[in-house]
This record gives sequence, structure tokens and C-alpha cells, in this order.
Amino acid sequence: MKVIFLDRDGVINKFPGYKKYVTNVRQFRFLPHAKMAIARLTSAGYKIFIVSNQAGVGKGVYTQKALDAVTAKMISGLDKAGGRLEAVYYCIHRPEANCACRKPNTGSIKKAKDEFSLDIRGAYFIGDTIRDVKTAKSAGLKSVLVLSGGESLSNLDKWESEPDFIFPNLWEAVKFVLRPG
Repeated sequence: MKVIFLDRDGVINKFPGYKKYVTNVRQFRFLPHAKMAIARLTSAGYKIFIVSNQAGVGKGVYTQKALDAVTAKMISGLDKAGGRLEAVYYCIHRPEANCACRKPNTGSIKKAKDEFSLDIRGAYFIGDTIRDVKTAKSAGLKSVLVLSGGESLSNLDKWESEPDFIFPNLWEAVKFVLRPG
């Protein structure tokens, strides 16, 4: 079974900035080639899951209804491009809640694994922060850092965990994942 986990902000859509959130559908903007990348994964038979921290809901910055509307826009855009998501897992809790589903904890990945009876050996997690890399490593996934969002190579000496692979964006990461052999 081919499985891939993706972060949302900074991977699929434009990164809103640190401590900022995509609070409504107008602010959700797909990154270049992101829809095409997910469509390629879909056509290659990958089961695709989104795992994203969205603490803005828990903090009262935006509502669950607003998050649901943003998610619907994302899913619709991906569907039109030929991409299919199996499920979207958000942690809406505040960081201090220290819940199991908040990355770098792996609760959302475990939930997907259980709900879909996934074999995640050899699976990838593509994210834009070192938190995503730590999540991948804790879950036993191959970690891919994309530089289209929250992280920069200029911070390399400060990274707590080193990614298995680094690419400029989701499209380049997907080309690597889908490479022959």
C-alpha cells in the first residue's frame, strides 16, 4: 500500500506566516503545482492524508465552521485537478494542551493508520517545518522537508532533527517520490 502524509499550510497552500492562520476561504491559496502534485500521487495509487495543526480554532482566532469551509475549498480544488484525499486530520487544540494529535506527536498518524488499516512502512511525510520532520521520524516515516513554507536552509544549524530529503516545494518532492525504481 502506497501511503503519504502531507502538512497543509506551506505545503499545499501559501504559508500564512508564523503565529498567523488561514482563517477563511479567501486566504486559502494553492501553491504553484500543488494540485498537480497531489493529482500525480492520486493517479500513482497513493492514499493521501493531511495532518495539520490548526490551533487557531482552539485559540478562538477562527471557528470550526471557517476551518471546514477552508477544507471544503481545498478538497474541491484538488478534486477538480484529479487529486483525492483519503482524510484530513487537524489538531485544533492549543499547544499547551499537549494532546496526542498535535504535531510533533503522532496521534493523527496513528488514527489514520487504525481507521484505514494502513501499512505505513516506507511511507513519506512531507511538511514545511522541523516539527513535521520530527513527526515523521517519531512515526517511522521518511521525512521530506519542503522549503515553500515555514523553514529555510539558513536555519540548518538550529534544526533539532534533520530531514531525510529536502526539496523546494511539493511538486519537486512528489517527482522524487514517484521516481522509477
